[in-house]
Amino acid sequence: MKYVVVLGDGMADEPLAELGNRTPLSYADTPALDRLAGRSEIGMVRTVPKGMAPGSDTANLSVLGYDPKQYYSGRSPLEALSIGVPMKDTDVALRCNIVTVSDDDVLFPQKTILDHSSGEISTQDCSVLLDAVKKELERPPFRFYAGTSYRHCLIWENGRVAELTPPHDVLGQTIGAYLPKEPLLYGMMEESYRILKEHPLNIERKKKGLRPANCCWFWGAGTKPVLDSFSEKYGKKGIMISAVDLLKGIAVGAGMETACVEGANGGLDTNYQGKMEAAFLALTEGGFDFAYIHVEAPDEMGHQGSVEKKIQAIQNLDRFIIGPLWEKLRDRGTDFRMLVMPDHPTPIRIRTHTDAEVPYLLYDSTEEKNTDWRYNEAEAILSGNYIPQGHELMKYFLQIR
Repeated sequence: MKYVVVLGDGMADEPLAELGNRTPLSYADTPALDRLAGRSEIGMVRTVPKGMAPGSDTANLSVLGYDPKQYYSGRSPLEALSIGVPMKDTDVALRCNIVTVSDDDVLFPQKTILDHSSGEISTQDCSVLLDAVKKELERPPFRFYAGTSYRHCLIWENGRVAELTPPHDVLGQTIGAYLPKEPLLYGMMEESYRILKEHPLNIERKKKGLRPANCCWFWGAGTKPVLDSFSEKYGKKGIMISAVDLLKGIAVGAGMETACVEGANGGLDTNYQGKMEAAFLALTEGGFDFAYIHVEAPDEMGHQGSVEKKIQAIQNLDRFIIGPLWEKLRDRGTDFRMLVMPDHPTPIRIRTHTDAEVPYLLYDSTEEKNTDWRYNEAEAILSGNYIPQGHELMKYFLQIR
């Protein structure tokens, strides 16, 4: 038996008036999911424990079968693992987004955060900007490390785990109330704006009508994580297929392999087919028992507040990953179980995450069901199936008693 998780990050949502009080998942044209739902179990699962922040970190740990209350030590340390950052037990890692803040003539705290991803800036461009920041600001006890796109890492030697706000939680708001209380971090954020606002690359971006990536934003602080081996915990050899450093970091911490898919970028135009092919080859020729395909696009479109693009991301997931992978495994005669789900909702209404339950679909090629269900939030609730602790879902999926 082979096992594959297809994770549409932030795919769940709330009913929207412009969609006839349907969610993007319910409204999207998803023939593969419609076909699978009638042959599968659907239900709801709580991936974010009550009292914990609803992030892709806690939620994906949960989906992978790791209780966030036991294993979570902060978001950025997991990302640091994926890019090979050496961390001591006394180090604190912080996510360093390079974001877009307003360039109006007001004091720094009075500026507005416009875009947490600087228009989904390329890794190449953002690395140039991070180098400019490093040249002026990198000195003990701080070290910067480049990641993917707008997502980078700051290591603070013998640092403190400060309370910090994710930038996607305060889009469109004045930043003053959300800046770090820690003077060192506050000072570096303000200095980064001075360094980046007139950088030649940002001047060129503005000429092209692109968002300037003009400020570092620190968040997600935490200490060195310790995860149990996935293979020892569940008896399966696993591979992670994702463009996002956070997911790669979780995989590294869990002793899983990670796949590098050309063109996978975490955006709406990511290489969906490449991810599907990587999973298929890993399961059929690579000796892997378990593949986790993570697609960031629905979450990013939710943060952008774009109903149309979020629907497109869900349809891309259906058309280029779920349908073709199901068909290829079936045609090969492989026995497999497929779990399709989000990690958390990213509602268009608020453009950030919530801790609400999410719908899951569990298909087993050896035990096909015959139902009238469709896969969406409303019907998953009506099914009556409910898993209150998300980290228990993995054992159920892997048929571990």
